[in-house]
Amino acid sequence: MGVPDYILRMRKHVGHDLLWLPSVSAVVRNDAGELLLGQRADDGRWAVVSGFVEPGEQPATAVVREVLEETGLEVEPLRLSSAVSHPHRYPNGDQCEYLNLGFHCRLLGGEARVNDDESLAVAWFPPGRLPELDEHSRLVIRHALGAEHSAFFLPPGTLWGEPGELEHG
Repeated sequence: MGVPDYILRMRKHVGHDLLWLPSVSAVVRNDAGELLLGQRADDGRWAVVSGFVEPGEQPATAVVREVLEETGLEVEPLRLSSAVSHPHRYPNGDQCEYLNLGFHCRLLGGEARVNDDESLAVAWFPPGRLPELDEHSRLVIRHALGAEHSAFFLPPGTLWGEPGELEHG
């Protein structure tokens, strides 16, 4: 689907300056226990499937929609597993701070494929043999697959990327 119209409209006003945006990420495993990852078209890096929450859309609806749009897979959110904000700078210079809700999702059906222009590739990876991932994807995966019963969040006063904070949990 690409960048939603409302974000394109905001970019006309703010240019590359910082936007605060709601987003979701999905951690999905297949029957073999492999993790679903997508290779991003904008920077070529592998990451968990993520995307914007549209105005008026519930986060659980957004995560189901994003996985279907990007990979052709149908999923069901099982648990909200993380809630963190994190910065991101796109190759074109756009700056964002995402309030990201990570979901552990169950695979319902479909065949993994590149389903839009946001990904170069979509693949399943054994948990012990993941490609290089950014800090945010590692955090979302760790807490979605962890034993916690409630969602992970950074303690009050913690900034993204403070030494040692993101490795706990």
